[in-house]
Amino acid sequence: MRRKLSTKLVHLPDLKGEAGVSGTITPPIFQTSTFAFDSAEQGGQRFAGNESGYIYSRLGNPTVNLLEEAIAELEGADEGVAFASGMAAISAVLIALVYTGDHVLVSRGVYGCTYGLLQLLQERFHVDYSLADLGTEHAVRAAVTANTKVIYIETPMNPTMELVDIAACCRVAKEIGATVIVDNTFATPVLQRPIELGADIVIHSATKYLGGHGDVIMGLAAGPRELMSKMRMTTLKDIGGIAAPFNAWLVLRGMKTLEIRMNRHSESAMEIANRIQRHPAVTHVYYPGLSSFAQRELYERQMSAAGGVIGFTLSGGYQSGIQFMNKLKLCKRAVSLGEVHTLVQHPASMTHSLIPKATREQMGIDDSFIRLSVGIEDVDDIWSDLEQALAACSE
Repeated sequence: MRRKLSTKLVHLPDLKGEAGVSGTITPPIFQTSTFAFDSAEQGGQRFAGNESGYIYSRLGNPTVNLLEEAIAELEGADEGVAFASGMAAISAVLIALVYTGDHVLVSRGVYGCTYGLLQLLQERFHVDYSLADLGTEHAVRAAVTANTKVIYIETPMNPTMELVDIAACCRVAKEIGATVIVDNTFATPVLQRPIELGADIVIHSATKYLGGHGDVIMGLAAGPRELMSKMRMTTLKDIGGIAAPFNAWLVLRGMKTLEIRMNRHSESAMEIANRIQRHPAVTHVYYPGLSSFAQRELYERQMSAAGGVIGFTLSGGYQSGIQFMNKLKLCKRAVSLGEVHTLVQHPASMTHSLIPKATREQMGIDDSFIRLSVGIEDVDDIWSDLEQALAACSE
């Protein structure tokens, strides 16, 4: 029987039957660093890869494996791999795929730490990269080079909410033999299905919507078995950014309510975006759900709802952004996103402050830009706080 998404999410831990070993409804936490063998011969067989079974939690853990199976199931991938953080996942995937002299084509809006990693790979290991508009197939074809080995996409982009045409990137990538990686953190598999559109690997900062409660740091990747196995035995095992069993358990718990939360985030964000765009202190709103959104057709083609993150700019520049932030009372001044609280941050002074201003502006992030992650509080209470902070900017 084919299960609907909401049912899958509630029953994720027993999709493959492993949780049934203990008979519990909630999956157990295997809080152990190592595993005993029945004999020396069994240990040897497991290290040789001739017998399945657990050896050491850096190499595999039952609780972590449940989460890996869950993300593979949700994203429609062969296999999932869990990491200690979103950046651990991004780093492990990129380092596993690129060699000196390769080129990575990147969507022009990208998380600040991903940008930092790309800089490091370029400066120390001569892996080239370029930021480009990837909104159309024509643009993708114009941006690839003879040595492009990876097309790395954030869509929606952080924090501008600009979209990348996933299917177009995948068509071009298949022609040139490149691997397409999609960071699906903002949309989650509830709102967007990159592998169904042709992507090879999907990445999540599970810290955000998948965990959903602001109490865990974790990353996930899902994709073809061959690529995932390569990462598991190289850049996961040897660099060591492994997921902790308790953190995996927290994300599994959070994912049970993922669809419900994503629907609430999306509905409230749609209402807030409509109200914000009418405020005189606001110069522009970036939210795919708005009828005025420049990529509306692409949004309707590859997403089922617009999610919980809104970007907007204020009149008055850098200081107006700071003033707005300091006037907030209910909404939390905090980085991160995708949890039950409404979180607000100012990229120019926070997450994107290390990116040169010219590059930041090329990404569409001006000095007054505000990123708002709409929580699950009552939408009128969220708006009341935003409205009084915007009024202070108007004055």
